[in-house]
Order: sequence, then C-alpha cells, then structure tokens
Amino acid sequence: MKRIVAVIREEMFENVKTALLSAGCEGMNVSKVKGMGKQMGVKESYRGSSHCIDLIPKTRVELIVNDEDLDRVIDVLIESARTGEVGDGKIFVSDVEEVIRIRTGEHGSKAV
Repeated sequence: MKRIVAVIREEMFENVKTALLSAGCEGMNVSKVKGMGKQMGVKESYRGSSHCIDLIPKTRVELIVNDEDLDRVIDVLIESARTGEVGDGKIFVSDVEEVIRIRTGEHGSKAV
C-alpha cells in the first residue's frame, strides 16, 4: 500500500475531488495548509505599497491506495490539479506498512 500526499492550489480542490471520486477513490483526508516552494511566496501591492506573502495557502489531500492503483491515482491528481503555472503543488508517495479499519478490525488492502 502507498500513501499519497498532494499539496495543491486551493482553487483546484473541487476539480481534484471530483476527479478522484470519479476514478473510484472513496477515502481521502483534506486539510488547509500554508507553505512555500521555489517561488518563495508572491509579491502583492495594496494601496501603493508592496509586500511579500511568503506562506501561500494550499490544500493538502492525503490518500492511501493499493499498489496497483498508484500510477492511475497519480495521473488523476496531475491531470486535475495542473494549471501549468508555478505553484501547482507537489505529490509525495511513501510506503504504508499496515492499515487497520477500527470498526471491523480488517487489516491490509481490505481496510483501504
């Protein structure tokens, strides 16, 4: 099993959620986060003065998928979150040793 963490633009979340649900991904955790990448924030002007916003609001989507679904889910994330501009986000993939469904006690891929 794999854990996918995608940090995406806030405005792309509904598009990503719809695409994931259409692809059969039923479970996800979502949270609002702030962060910065290579662009080191954005410069904005307000009433003649400019200032830098270094931590940009993003949405973090976390999924646990079976190994055989990994490439398909990553493709869905990329296609639905991409704008082609700097700041589209990142996808992180890591191994998951065990998953246990609390309600039933099921283990492994049955619990995903």
